[in-house]
Amino acid sequence: MASETEQARLIDRREAIRRVSALLGGIAFVGGSTLLTACERGQPRAAASGAGVGAFTTEDIGFLDEVAETILPETKTPGAKAAKVGAFMALMVTDTYDEPDQQIFRDGMRTLDTACRTMHRVSFMEASPAQRLALLEQVDREQKAYMDARVGDAPAHYFRMMKELTLLGYFTSEIGYTQAMRYVESPGRFDPCVPYTPGETIWAPHA
Repeated sequence: MASETEQARLIDRREAIRRVSALLGGIAFVGGSTLLTACERGQPRAAASGAGVGAFTTEDIGFLDEVAETILPETKTPGAKAAKVGAFMALMVTDTYDEPDQQIFRDGMRTLDTACRTMHRVSFMEASPAQRLALLEQVDREQKAYMDARVGDAPAHYFRMMKELTLLGYFTSEIGYTQAMRYVESPGRFDPCVPYTPGETIWAPHA
């Protein structure tokens, strides 16, 4: 049997997936339950990654970092790139996606770059933050329309995959837990009712 610590971590990863799924409209994650165990080992591997991951090159990971940073940019807290979300995405796709979904994700990277060249006449990596945001807002509208119309076992839209993994990677990272959200290490005092002021960041569950 798993230890109490291991069980607590598993519950918290389930809760993180549940919350991110709710943010995205409640649709099940690509990769399914495999994400649960994979993201447990994926965060330290992503943090230590200084090279390519699986079929993803260092250039691919840099591209994913910039996509993630456009979705969750640095504000008063570090953005997705600081949390190494690009490497996290590469690990999750490699470890949890089946081959068809891996291909959709990787083809999506090329599709996104081509769309940027069409819209702005520059590659995604050469585009300004404002150009990247305009592109991703358009692609996000496209993926929402696609996902709303999807039936049966039709594959997910590539940008849906990118959004899922960006949010999951960021909000299960140390930066997401301790800076984007408020965090108190357990064990500690249990407060059943904590005052809340509108606009405050939410509390993170135990890591």
